Amino acid sequence: MIKDFRFNNFLSLEKLEALKKESAVSTSLIIPALNEASTIGKIVAFINEKLSKQHSIVDEIIVMDGTSEDATVATAEKAGAKVFNVNTIGPEVPGMGKGVGLWKSQFISQSDILIFIDADIINFDERFVCGLLGPLLSDQEIYFIKAYYRRPLVLGTEYYENFGGRVTEILMRPLLNAFIPELSFIKQPLSGEYAVRRNVLNELPFWSGYGVETGLLLEMFFRFGLSHIAQVDMENRCHRNRNVKELGMMSNCIIQVFFTLLERYGYISLNHHAYKLFHDEYNFSKSESHDIELPSRKSMEYKLLKE
Repeated sequence: MIKDFRFNNFLSLEKLEALKKESAVSTSLIIPALNEASTIGKIVAFINEKLSKQHSIVDEIIVMDGTSEDATVATAEKAGAKVFNVNTIGPEVPGMGKGVGLWKSQFISQSDILIFIDADIINFDERFVCGLLGPLLSDQEIYFIKAYYRRPLVLGTEYYENFGGRVTEILMRPLLNAFIPELSFIKQPLSGEYAVRRNVLNELPFWSGYGVETGLLLEMFFRFGLSHIAQVDMENRCHRNRNVKELGMMSNCIIQVFFTLLERYGYISLNHHAYKLFHDEYNFSKSESHDIELPSRKSMEYKLLKE
């Protein structure tokens, strides 16, 4: 069993600030963003005012912008974040996506603990920061902690309780149950909210695209073991839900990363051939397919090489 926490044990900002000072560590909050102008301003402003100015809990707020076409950059900067375009920092690498942005954040962040939060959270408050940071400050044996929560499905004005997290429930958790049952206790393996110690993160490769969370979780488990992984209950999380086509693309990336890592660490042996991904858009008379290859390290996986 992994260590399991609740966010409300760490909501006293005065106590958390004192614990951080006693631990003598610094913190960077990293937000990957692409066209999230509607939510990112409120998130950054809240963190900047309450957790940076009023209380010294977050030392720097960094937004990794994936070349947004809306007002994401201006909104985040006005709210108090340092904003960086993923194309202009760090080494040039093929591909784009969330994983590249998170990987490159290591080149410009300065802190001992990195806290990662998605930019589309609608009901954001301090628990998403304090709940992740508190356990790391309290227990030096925790290297990596992930948030979990109930995820409603929000479609327009309609709200469906417990219908969110579709890829998690029908793909990721069944894969973990079948191949790595030790990780079946992770309630939200794909959550975008997690925190990790920098000296540990420097040892981990990042995967581009939607496979980044899968890659980080599996690498943590294979390299450091379950005893250094924890999770924290954040209750509910509301965010922008994706359509079925986007979820299909996400699932494809996750499967590729998952089985590549299982083979690398000796869990399975794969026949390396091209898979076919079908697109029908609910029009079965016009179905199309194209070959997709298992990702190569060169094209999708990046390690922290600063020399």
